[in-house]
Amino acid sequence: MSATMTADAFTRLSRRQLAWCAAQAIPDGSYVNLGIGVPTLCANVMPADREIVLHSENGVLGFGPAPAAGEEDRDLINASKEFITMKPGGAYFVHTDAFVMIRGGHLDLALLGAFEVSGQGDLANWTTGDRRFPPGVGGAMDLAVGAKAVWVLTEHTTKKGEPKIVDTCKYPLTAPKVVRKIFTDLAEIDVTPSGLVVRAMVEGLTLPALQALTEPKLTLADDCRVLSAPAA
Repeated sequence: MSATMTADAFTRLSRRQLAWCAAQAIPDGSYVNLGIGVPTLCANVMPADREIVLHSENGVLGFGPAPAAGEEDRDLINASKEFITMKPGGAYFVHTDAFVMIRGGHLDLALLGAFEVSGQGDLANWTTGDRRFPPGVGGAMDLAVGAKAVWVLTEHTTKKGEPKIVDTCKYPLTAPKVVRKIFTDLAEIDVTPSGLVVRAMVEGLTLPALQALTEPKLTLADDCRVLSAPAA
């Protein structure tokens, strides 16, 4: 079953909705790095009732959402070179100190994008080998092994409809067996020692339809819920 064949049965989340779902799952009191791509959108949809301290490897700790149009400060950006705001108590500093925080194990969580994730939690997110698109190592390898937990935020399939959650990554690995949870535009999936467990799916999606878009075997959680988010 292809993505096109199942398109009428369900609606995929937008990138902002995907970011919202992941942000709501972050525990109170966490120190969190937001990787390039969809994860950076989480800064704009953080739960207001929790204290979550955001980190960026270019040298920022304690930043907030994007500024309103016309209020951008060119000195305040994240690792994606996007404008940010600072929260009270926030700080910015040399990027080597940001990496000391990563390598020292001080981050509770890293939210990262991915080209592929395997059923064992292998992560491939720094290059596809396509010479038209230069590789972007950045801080991905440090974050993958330095953060206490890694969550991936990505579309469930490529633009061609091919699975991004695969049995074996064909792209060079960033790190093996580091991903604990995957948020896609179709589902929330836990990576466990016994395999991939589906915790939530968008309304109208069935496990067989999701399995058709995923290479590794999926197991439905007993308390699997509907994955939904406010309109973007």
